[in-house]
Amino acid sequence: MPFEDMHIISMKEFTRDMIDHVLEVAEEMEPIARSKSSSDLLKGKVLGVLFFEPSTRTRMSFEAAMMRLGGEVLSLGSVDASSVAKGETLADTIRVVAGYSNAIVLRHPMEGAARLASEFSAVPILNAGDGAGHHPTQTFLDLYTIKRESHLEGLKIALAGDLKYGRTVHSLCYALSFYGAEITLVSPPELSMPSEIIEDLKKKNIKVIEADSIEDAIQDVEVLYMTRIQKERFPDPAEYQKVANRLQITPEVLKNAKENLRIMHPLPRTNEITPQVDETPHASYFDQSFYGVPIRMALLCLVMGVFE
Repeated sequence: MPFEDMHIISMKEFTRDMIDHVLEVAEEMEPIARSKSSSDLLKGKVLGVLFFEPSTRTRMSFEAAMMRLGGEVLSLGSVDASSVAKGETLADTIRVVAGYSNAIVLRHPMEGAARLASEFSAVPILNAGDGAGHHPTQTFLDLYTIKRESHLEGLKIALAGDLKYGRTVHSLCYALSFYGAEITLVSPPELSMPSEIIEDLKKKNIKVIEADSIEDAIQDVEVLYMTRIQKERFPDPAEYQKVANRLQITPEVLKNAKENLRIMHPLPRTNEITPQVDETPHASYFDQSFYGVPIRMALLCLVMGVFE
């Protein structure tokens, strides 16, 4: 499959066969990730890490993945301490860092930044989130989590929270369309799923249901994917406050949930999932966070040509 030197920008560039192959390679990587040992698959390789927005899980799981594979990590560090603070353009930064590394992982607040970076990079760009645009490696780890904790084919899933700005759910909808999912949407009206995404899903014969509450949605789904209301996406703080506490998962809410329900969340969370839910058998979000390591190990191996 054509993975070597491939830019990972959007899930729309992947076929079902390509997605399945990434998930299969991740299964091969998982024992290394779980044992916390290391291999030499990427020994001598360098990953450039350019994060222009805050991150914990995405950044650290990429770094952990690279180091578990025997590679090195070269980080931009604080943007304020780099030449970006002097006015260096993204294109120039990418050109420079591409000369130091075998691949670059990029997070940027501007939608389309990863696509732009790929036009100037001599090495693969892995999009770690571009504004409200795409976050394909998160989608891969979400799919891997669903595969490991539930099942992919014909999945009944509810997506809840910020469906307007949530780049994770946009990409996940597209990927799940390959597997014949039934998708229930739960959000405040101000944060509903963009109509063009719903129309695209319906064109793919995906059943889309809109529910008024999480309680209504969870009675018939196998996965509940909760998202944070993203304060940073609101130009007006007053508008954020109107929707901030509209949806919340508590043990009480889960009373009528299926026994096999799995709750996912890309994290960080604020108050949309209470800590008491962590102790229920439904909570899968910390496992989900771990699965970012084998998935990103797989993608790094593939784009660097270690696996075909």
